[in-house]
Amino acid sequence: MPSAQTNSAQTISVVITTYNRPDALAAVVRACFMQSDKNFEIIIADDGSTANTRACIERLAQGAPVSIQHVWQADNGFRAAMARNRGILAARGNYIVFLDGDCIPQRDFVARHRALARPGCLVSGSRILMSEALTRRVLEQDIDVAAAPLATCLRWRLHGDLNKALQLAVRWPDLGRTSRRFSWRRIKSCNLAVWRQDLERVNGFDESFTGWGYEDSDLVVRLFHAGVLRRDGAFATEVFHLWHREAARDREGSNRDLVLARAGAKVTRAVQGLREHGAAGMDAGR
Repeated sequence: MPSAQTNSAQTISVVITTYNRPDALAAVVRACFMQSDKNFEIIIADDGSTANTRACIERLAQGAPVSIQHVWQADNGFRAAMARNRGILAARGNYIVFLDGDCIPQRDFVARHRALARPGCLVSGSRILMSEALTRRVLEQDIDVAAAPLATCLRWRLHGDLNKALQLAVRWPDLGRTSRRFSWRRIKSCNLAVWRQDLERVNGFDESFTGWGYEDSDLVVRLFHAGVLRRDGAFATEVFHLWHREAARDREGSNRDLVLARAGAKVTRAVQGLREHGAAGMDAGR
């Protein structure tokens, strides 16, 4: 495995989480196929989807310009942390970019993440929220939103179909992006890049979290306490987030309290993470 002591990532592994939304997943994966930088692989980290998703991935894999794997686990409630860990274990790259199966990347998404990669740092990107109406049109009409002209995106913004558009028109230079201070702002595992060796050092995502929420915050704060700094990927790595109904958040408060307690104790290692899987813990390519 190449060392993260080089100035840039070698092969990148894009780990895409999904659960029973094959139409959105197809739009995301097709956008990945259109990347300007194709030195990457795709791992679909599936949190228990039915056969429709498997069939969708098999169709996408036919003639795909990059390697694509499907890593599946049984449906036993919200277990995104476990799905992402299985994706990490299946990955061959030394740099992992996490992307959600409802977040469509721009054409230079991989290239920009590669350019922003620095040893000892992670990159937290941002997202552009799409309205329910625009999401429906994009999926039903196969609109290539990543290729939409800026004028079209500005019109969508004026109509309230996007929550922001300036990030599509402006690219910040790679200056002042690294912070030595911790911030809870913009921690989203739907657009997050981390060196594999740093993930292994903190034992990956913590699967002891149950239900929706804060397993991504827990990872980032543990990485910070392990010495990994954060780089801001705004105005560089934005993704289009397709609308969906919010997941049940009955565990949100207890998960938040747990993260805050761990942050205060400066915990770095996941209680149940990568090391607890072992080679036999993979349900890959089902």
